[in-house]
Amino acid sequence: MVGKTQIEGGTAENPVDLFLKIGLEETTAKNTVSNNKVTANLIAVIHEAGVTDGCNRTVGNLLYTVATKFPANALVHRPTLLKYIVSSKIKTPAQLEAAFLFLEAAASDELHVGDFEHACGVGIEVTLVDIVNAVDEVFEEHKTTITEERYRINVGKLVSCVRKKLPWADSKIIKQTIDTKLSEVLGEKTDADLKDPSKKKKEKAVKAEEKVVIEEPKLPKEEMNPYSLSTFPSPEDNFKVHTEVHFSDRPVLRACNSKEVLEKHLKRTKGKVFTRFPPEPNGYLHIGHAKAMFVDFGLAEDRNGYCYLRYDDTNPEAEKKEYIDHIEEIVGWMGWKPFKITYTSDYFQELYELAVELIRRGYAYVDHQTPEEIKEYRDKKMNSPWRDRPIKESLDLFEEMKQGKIEEGKATLRMKQDMQSDNFNMYDLIAYRIKFVPHPHAGDKWCIYPSYDYAHCIVDSLEDITHSLCTLEFETRRASYYWLLHVLDLYQPYVWEYARLNVTNNVMSKRKLNRLVTEKYVDGWDDPRLLTLAGLRRRGVTASSINSFVREIGITRSDSSLVQIQKLEYHIREELNKAAPRMMVVLNPLKVVITNMDDSISELDAKKWPNAPAEDPSSFYKVPFSKVVYIEQSDFRMKDSKDYYGLAPAKSVLLRYAFPIKCTEVIFGDDGETILEIRAEYDPTKSSKPKGVLHWVSEGSPGVDPLKVEVRLFDKLFNSENPAELENWLDDLNPHSKVVIKDAYAVPSLKDAAVGERFQFERMGYFSVDSDSTPGKLVFNRIVTLRDTYGKGGGPIISVSIGPT
Repeated sequence: MVGKTQIEGGTAENPVDLFLKIGLEETTAKNTVSNNKVTANLIAVIHEAGVTDGCNRTVGNLLYTVATKFPANALVHRPTLLKYIVSSKIKTPAQLEAAFLFLEAAASDELHVGDFEHACGVGIEVTLVDIVNAVDEVFEEHKTTITEERYRINVGKLVSCVRKKLPWADSKIIKQTIDTKLSEVLGEKTDADLKDPSKKKKEKAVKAEEKVVIEEPKLPKEEMNPYSLSTFPSPEDNFKVHTEVHFSDRPVLRACNSKEVLEKHLKRTKGKVFTRFPPEPNGYLHIGHAKAMFVDFGLAEDRNGYCYLRYDDTNPEAEKKEYIDHIEEIVGWMGWKPFKITYTSDYFQELYELAVELIRRGYAYVDHQTPEEIKEYRDKKMNSPWRDRPIKESLDLFEEMKQGKIEEGKATLRMKQDMQSDNFNMYDLIAYRIKFVPHPHAGDKWCIYPSYDYAHCIVDSLEDITHSLCTLEFETRRASYYWLLHVLDLYQPYVWEYARLNVTNNVMSKRKLNRLVTEKYVDGWDDPRLLTLAGLRRRGVTASSINSFVREIGITRSDSSLVQIQKLEYHIREELNKAAPRMMVVLNPLKVVITNMDDSISELDAKKWPNAPAEDPSSFYKVPFSKVVYIEQSDFRMKDSKDYYGLAPAKSVLLRYAFPIKCTEVIFGDDGETILEIRAEYDPTKSSKPKGVLHWVSEGSPGVDPLKVEVRLFDKLFNSENPAELENWLDDLNPHSKVVIKDAYAVPSLKDAAVGERFQFERMGYFSVDSDSTPGKLVFNRIVTLRDTYGKGGGPIISVSIGPT
């Protein structure tokens, strides 16, 4: 924790006060000082910017972003950027993001001011008229969807479309303009618009532990097949037109296979379904990939077909063997078995030869525009000056690119598509770029690498994929996908997009996940708070419960809502309730001395399962019972009440599987408030029948503490349901997402628990043995509470209510 910092003149100033001066919210300022790295960066940025006496909130928020995101390889240029911010030449988050990209590419090289200002939109003023005109264009482009979905339309997508046309426009004004336009186009909201399809009746709270009921969401009927023929047609039907590609200067392309091409394909595949799961090996897989696996592997399994695991490894700079190994291992853990493991790089030679053919046919050219020029020309729908160069010239230059004779960044191979199209994914996409970087799989054979847009569809065709399935953000790429296969006369798979999986209180972006990991906001890719599959597995979640959750969500094209994390937790509880044996663990122990009991220790039977048959010894475990037992601190109060079932002075409770006890005395510490010990008497005849039932742990030998274990309580990682939409999304991190209890007490039966074993700690929740465990100290992760605790307020639940048996 950073306390005070030394500033100019030798005076010390509290960082929180300094951060408040630049307009940060008090919560943000206080959260920031809990991260030493960010605090040091922000203090340095404030001094470099010369705003130690304060600035307006807009500038302050941009300075905060500089402190957290500025590229480390370009620190020499940070003072220059700060001058642009303080002078309001760079005044929006979009401009700042563009500045980061430019500076990261420039690194420590000389900064060309003109290029920098052009890349960041310095001096560009976007008027309200510009925004209104752009919104009108977007509404015309999405007229059908808006008419069908009305007020349920994903406004975020419309905002993104406008931002593509006006990258420097204010997002808030864009949103306001879109809302106004929706009202003009659709009129007042109807009853159907106002109806909330996800609204559910409020369930009554469950009071007693013995009567805990898992709230069951409406599940689809088992007989409902998510892989129906109406959605995913048979391979032999893939001669039908299902996509039209519109051009500005030529007839519509109706994408389909000729009967001759389809017959050859069916002969090669014997009419089987072939799918592929194609992750990029540039990070760890998350729960969204679990849905992709369910779709890709699941469809193949349902149709008795085959699914490839294909690594989409076209970017050698971002890929690591660590990620490749993780992906293969996690696919197996999720229960899927690939037909074959392939790499896009396996096809680099075929892809190169097809690129040469593309040039020969007049559908590709070597271009020398810079990334900034390409963007400018695309924005203006202008052809590159090199678009119509002779075919032989492009062939010769492409060969020089392949031989490493052209510098990186000085040439690309671009597809000659349609620069006047209404679809920006037809604006002469890049097919090849130069990168003098060895490839993790292909070695150093190549210095030119294909782009995703060029390689993906071709490899789908080369592998005879029957159903190419991806998420909805790729829908606009469908035109480019089919155009390329058409001009090369290649077999065309059936393409279908589905809604990606977004879960509340989490982020799914690989960029955001990578930042959480690399900046140590979490403890690695397998941190149990993340919805990475490695994190979920370490937490103790089973693959089968994840697949069950994905099945309930379904495979649809509805992309307008977040899935509540409670749905995932329901499926986790449903499985663990049946599979996890019960054990007793006291998280925050309070000592109870039974005064009418001698020093002898007896062994009692405790149930592993709620309805354990008495004749089955394996359904029970032994627990020691002595005159010293420990209960939860929260299970004792000095003041009793009618609705309280715990222990209080002169009150009795039942120790689960043991005897009733009655509090006879309370021992306080020197402060007169801290409770050190409870004295009690037990009823060996069990004639008293108290309502409250408590779990407990006893000394196993006189004067020897019970088994000590560490328990980690995990809660939602972010406070907001959709942190990804927040500008300062890191400020939304839940400071109570991880609570570590170092010295919990456990029953002896847990002593030999193995890593990965799962248990229900009675009244506490479901827990799993963590990999940090050692022979001398077990560590348990809370997988999930006994019932849904979100929306109830407060931090993580330590224990649940108790009640009568």
